[in-house]
Amino acid sequence: MDFSFTPEQEKLKKEFEEFFITEMKKAPPTYETGGLEAMFGSDVGWEFHLYMARELGKKGWLAMAWPEKYGGKDASVIDQVIFSEVRGYYGGPGVDIFGIGIVAPTLLVAASEKQREKFLPPIAKGELMYCQGWSEPNAGSDLASLSTTAVKDEDDYIINGQKIWTSGAHRADWMFILVRTNLEEKRSKGLTYLLLDMKAPGITVRPIEAMDGLHMFNEVFFDDVRVPIANRIGEENKGWEVTRQSMNFERSSIGIFSENQKTIEDLVRFVKETKRDGKPLAENQVIRNKLAELAAETEVGRAMAYNIAWMQEKGGLFLAASAASAAKVFGTELAQRLVYVGADILGQYSQVKESKWAPFHGKFETNYQNCMGLNIAGGTSEIQRNLVAWIGLGLPR
Repeated sequence: MDFSFTPEQEKLKKEFEEFFITEMKKAPPTYETGGLEAMFGSDVGWEFHLYMARELGKKGWLAMAWPEKYGGKDASVIDQVIFSEVRGYYGGPGVDIFGIGIVAPTLLVAASEKQREKFLPPIAKGELMYCQGWSEPNAGSDLASLSTTAVKDEDDYIINGQKIWTSGAHRADWMFILVRTNLEEKRSKGLTYLLLDMKAPGITVRPIEAMDGLHMFNEVFFDDVRVPIANRIGEENKGWEVTRQSMNFERSSIGIFSENQKTIEDLVRFVKETKRDGKPLAENQVIRNKLAELAAETEVGRAMAYNIAWMQEKGGLFLAASAASAAKVFGTELAQRLVYVGADILGQYSQVKESKWAPFHGKFETNYQNCMGLNIAGGTSEIQRNLVAWIGLGLPR
């Protein structure tokens, strides 16, 4: 099996690399630790994200694999994954994980032509940012138990209820939301998928601040919020089916593995330059073995990610869905192990933040606190394992 890129893909990868090397020199200090907190947590971080989104939109890189008429380039899925890999390695912002990652695939498979023409081009240009209206106080991993309602009134739905843990709701322009439109139906039946303007009257966003003061999550309250029926994606009461269709798009988790690769390279450099008891840490056999193991696992993950893209390109969307769940579990749990190993190597210095004594600008202090969330966000590891069992292996529920 040949894992090498074509000459055209090598050229494209080099172009991506040159762009991010140049642009990331303009990044504010918040991006030194990376993550969504760097993007959502400060005004300067958010402005840089918007700047990068517009620049990427001008180049057509946000939506490379989309049809040209919606702002894409009709490129291959592999080309899109190469972009995601390079962006992950350099920690570049500018990609709306909700608009690009969830809303757009949903529109491509479930929206009307009129809706695609309206909503897709602004996403491809990096002009509008989305947030996700799914989780509720009593409906997180068990999303099908949500209770926020939408009642028809002439040409609108009127929404009442609450969403929680909404990343970036205080920054977003629009929200995609699942609501209950049939109170007589239970669980996943009776749900409807809507797009709504976050400036609509009746929406209240309240911050949920983390223990370290960062603001990424929010509560969102809806009091008689009107949303045009024209903003419904798919059929009424069929929103669950609409959300499931988006999982068949680019979900390779390649960004996680390229971020891991960069972190391992940073740690290797650190252990070569740092001495303990007069010897470089790189001579410590335990440290060498741990870093080697993580490097090998990262290469395994990278192969998994490209295999998913290959299946998608060949049309094996059904199998790609379960493979994507497997890669998500493997990638996030590997990232967690990497943070733990890095914190062990740095010792007490890994607890230092915003100081000249903080290695890597306090990256490991921040990531140590946040890494448990990787196994929850985007679907818990338990749910992903169930999807692998049900879809990939055909096991009974």
